[in-house]
Amino acid sequence: MLEELESRGLVQDATDRDLLAQRLGRGSIAVYHGIDPTASSLHLGNLIGVLVLRRFQEAGHRPIALVGGATGMVGDPSGRSQERNLLDADTLAGNVAGIRAQLEGLLDFDGDAELVNNYDWTRDLTLIEFLRDTGKHATVNQMAAKHSVRSRMESESGISFTEFAYMLLQAHDFWWLHAHRQCELQIGGSDQWGNITAGVDLIRRRSGAQAHGLTWPLLTRSDGGKFGKTAEGSIWLDQQRTSAYRFHQYLVQAADEDVERMLLQFTLLPVAEIADLADAHRRDPGRREAQRTLADEVTSLVHGPAAAAAAREAGRILFGAPVDGMDEAAFAALAGEVPTSTVSLAAAEGFDVASNTFDLVELLASTGLAASKGDARRGLSEGSVYVNNQRVSGEAPTVAADRLLHGRYLLIRRGKRRHHLVRVQNS
Repeated sequence: MLEELESRGLVQDATDRDLLAQRLGRGSIAVYHGIDPTASSLHLGNLIGVLVLRRFQEAGHRPIALVGGATGMVGDPSGRSQERNLLDADTLAGNVAGIRAQLEGLLDFDGDAELVNNYDWTRDLTLIEFLRDTGKHATVNQMAAKHSVRSRMESESGISFTEFAYMLLQAHDFWWLHAHRQCELQIGGSDQWGNITAGVDLIRRRSGAQAHGLTWPLLTRSDGGKFGKTAEGSIWLDQQRTSAYRFHQYLVQAADEDVERMLLQFTLLPVAEIADLADAHRRDPGRREAQRTLADEVTSLVHGPAAAAAAREAGRILFGAPVDGMDEAAFAALAGEVPTSTVSLAAAEGFDVASNTFDLVELLASTGLAASKGDARRGLSEGSVYVNNQRVSGEAPTVAADRLLHGRYLLIRRGKRRHHLVRVQNS
């Protein structure tokens, strides 16, 4: 298991690599990864940790996914230059529910995976108990020496006692899961190293037992940006926040320098198969086979194979591929990505009932692809107008209603990138 993670670049630090390897070799181990519910959806960066849990599960170990209903009320200072905004209980409950639903699609909770919320064992914990049973086992010197805390202490904004104490709350979680769920391993990104080792130390001091910690490197793109971040914000796993099409497109556009690492860490494909894909990509990067595979695999994991196929076909349509034979789901996906108008057939602008045709000049003007009917005619004479990705010319051409795709869609394009989807209702 450890060699598999290392072959994917998913090991940066381990409390004792040899000792952990021996323990993994002796049989099934309970391993936990925590996610604080700062939003109602996971984002692409969270997927790495969830998939590490899944890799452990598929190797016969017992994963525990922890949603931090309690720690989310405090805020983790790791990787932060400023204090987090504290969320109210109702917002946190909604976030927990959203993340829980996504985790259930990525891990097998009908098997031996378990989903827990640290609020369940923290809400009745008194301050006196916490100080006596957890606080006394940690020194301020040790806590202040952790990079995440020290960097904040040295910053202009400083660090509140609330965030300073976060490390002890997470350590208490590890101890509780060790005592009540026999959990022996905590995993996380490298920014969690200080919090994880605090839990390992607490278990040793409070219970006299050996526990383990493992982190993977925090991932950045070759241009220095964060994976799963765009100018518009995060790439979310929730389709209401980031559509399957935009999710797929983000991955299709992965840089050549990043794609092999992303295949290793964001997919469940075997390492040998990824090596073959990377070799093929290096020989012919223009085909972007590695990026297409990445996008298909990850979108299928998160949104399902049907949504991945629709997103892939929608992308092909927008890049000018022939639309004949495209599945209707691809056009439904397009409707959320390009300007779309829904019209009744009888009342559609430029539709002539007698001839059962659309006046394309009228359509271009009414959809905004042309500023006026005169502008529409200029576009047609220049050859820059396409219907269903086929070039149209002529002064005042018409489009027969039988060209509606799946009986309801008409895709109009002007130039290379200006699209408008007309969605026709029969009534």
